[in-house]
Amino acid sequence: MTLLIFSVVKVLGISAIASVIAILWSPFLINFLYRNRFWKKPARTKTITGEDAVIFNKLHQERETKVPRMGGLLILITTVSVVFLFNILSLIFPNSWLSNFNFLSRSQTWLPLFTFVVASLVGLLDDILVVSSLGKYVGGGLSFKKRLLIVILIGLIAGSWFYWKLGWDIISIPLLGHFSIGIFYLPLFILVMVACWSGGIIDGLDGLSGGAFASIFGAFAIIAFAQGKVDLATFCAVITGTLFVFLWFNIPPARFYMSEVGILGLTTTLAVVAFLTDSVFVLPIIAGLLVIEVVSVIVQLLSKKFRKKKIFLSTPIHHHFEAIGWPAYKVTMRFWVVGIVLAIVGVVIKLLG
Repeated sequence: MTLLIFSVVKVLGISAIASVIAILWSPFLINFLYRNRFWKKPARTKTITGEDAVIFNKLHQERETKVPRMGGLLILITTVSVVFLFNILSLIFPNSWLSNFNFLSRSQTWLPLFTFVVASLVGLLDDILVVSSLGKYVGGGLSFKKRLLIVILIGLIAGSWFYWKLGWDIISIPLLGHFSIGIFYLPLFILVMVACWSGGIIDGLDGLSGGAFASIFGAFAIIAFAQGKVDLATFCAVITGTLFVFLWFNIPPARFYMSEVGILGLTTTLAVVAFLTDSVFVLPIIAGLLVIEVVSVIVQLLSKKFRKKKIFLSTPIHHHFEAIGWPAYKVTMRFWVVGIVLAIVGVVIKLLG
């Protein structure tokens, strides 16, 4: 078996195994979430600016208090389990073919795995506060300032590892070349991580966030593989495979929501993967759906502040399409199509650039 064929088998095979493992234990997770009633007790009634969330409540109030959160545990636990399963097998059988399937490596997967676990655990804490009706944020949970500070801290730690430990300070801009930005690499890293995290607002419709992140991490698996970073490609593929299983239970009508335990882990890890593959300047294309969602909110806030009126009926923009009469499943599937196209375009630009 050639190295190329083996690498393909490693990436796709382990991703498939992750999917099977997720399928096998997901019924137990779903039963646990419903048995403990891990959903919001009162539905959110206010927007982030303090106004009554009339349109949002009309569309989502009933589901908000009947569908459990913390579905992101499926992604977190499955991914971590698969990573360490193959790592442990390589330690038990160091001289066998199984050792070649280990993809926990210091140069490629330690940092994204660390980021994924830490951020997901913070998200889990936030979810626990939400379902317990605790916290001062809109709908409960950690305040916006605390979330932002935590994301900045994670970005600072990860960025410092890149800059001080690995000595990275070069960014690649497609068609223009490579540029050394020195110490500015660190604030750029933090900015990108905060931007990715803000894109977590896409988690607002059944199936929407799962499909979006599956196409995004699938795209980065391709980029990492093309760069010869097979371990990182496998890590991204495992997340993608697990997201497909999450989607199986999250498509309308959803059995659970991803919530912060999934969103916080995925968005912060996305930033790390983008820097590891030197793909920061195609990230806004590959993750274009997240950009569209965030921009819609910013435009809405600016319009309300300076023009004293809305541009969209509700934001993020997927709620606007719901408000004008699109069924939720139509919004989700059309956003999937847009997300897949953007991911393909981003991959092509990166590989050609």
